[in-house]
Amino acid sequence: MMSLTRRHALVGLAAAASLPLLGRHAAAQAPEGPFKLPPLPYANDALEPHIDARTMEIHHDRHHAAYVNNMNGFAKDHPQLGQKPIEEILANLNNVPEAIRTGVRNNLGGHANHTMFWQIMGKSGGKPTGEVAAAIDRDLGGLEKFQNDFNATGGRVFGSGWVFVTVTKDGKLAIVPKPNQDTPLMDGQRALMGNDVWEHAYYLKYQNRRPDYLKAWWNVVDWAKVGERYAAAKAGRLTI
Repeated sequence: MMSLTRRHALVGLAAAASLPLLGRHAAAQAPEGPFKLPPLPYANDALEPHIDARTMEIHHDRHHAAYVNNMNGFAKDHPQLGQKPIEEILANLNNVPEAIRTGVRNNLGGHANHTMFWQIMGKSGGKPTGEVAAAIDRDLGGLEKFQNDFNATGGRVFGSGWVFVTVTKDGKLAIVPKPNQDTPLMDGQRALMGNDVWEHAYYLKYQNRRPDYLKAWWNVVDWAKVGERYAAAKAGRLTI
């Protein structure tokens, strides 16, 4: 009886989550505006077998697209949203009109988080090199300890959220969890990298086995891109 209840709950959750995500036809009719969905820098199946193609398609084409579409909807009545850098808006949410503040927090946060997320993945894995490797050794206790701590932090996120590595302008790193689509940008910080632990990021392949997903994810981290973001952060050029 308990398994049946859980199955029904999951089906209901999936149905509810899909309501604003009506696929490619709805996306074609989505409001135009200043916010754009960045294309994936690789094919949907490029991260197989660690992240399946169907998950990537749904995650990017529906979930991320919904955040972008919702922001363009807000920008219709509040055009100032499209005239400021994303990181500036998120760092000053109290300046956003109260009626749309929660919507902007969730959708612009999701847009920023996912834009970063697609950038730092690829068919690579391996190990970090250069300055970012040295920073991991210095601030996070070396690669193995860092990965274990990062995975443990991501595993403890209750419900939906993210686990990030923040980076300061002097290159210092820290592991930071955030709920929902919150982002370090809301605290005036910068995210070097991060992993999405919403169920939509892994459920088709891993079901409730989030620790397995977190462990497998390291196989698709593009350390060259992470290194580029680290250099940009130290130069003051890292935005989202």
